[in-house]
Amino acid sequence: MKPDQIRNEINRLNVEEKLQLVSDIWDAIACDNALLPLNDAQKHELDQRYAAFKGEALHLEDCQSVHEELRNRYK
Repeated sequence: MKPDQIRNEINRLNVEEKLQLVSDIWDAIACDNALLPLNDAQKHELDQRYAAFKGEALHLEDCQSVHEELRNRYK
C-alpha cells in the first residue's frame, strides 16, 4: 500500500482507532529499537546520560511536578 493510500485509510478512522494505531506503530518501532543506527555522537551522549543516571548526578522530578510547572509557566 502506498503512503497516500495509507493516509486516506487513516483519515477514515475515528479518534479512538487512530490512537490505537499510533500505539501499535510505536510498539512496533520499540521492538525494532535495537536495529536503529546511532552515530558516535549519539552513542557518546547516551553513555554520558546513563553514567549520570547511575551516579545519581541528575536531579529528577516526577511527571506531575513537571506538568504543573509547565502549566504555570505557560498560562
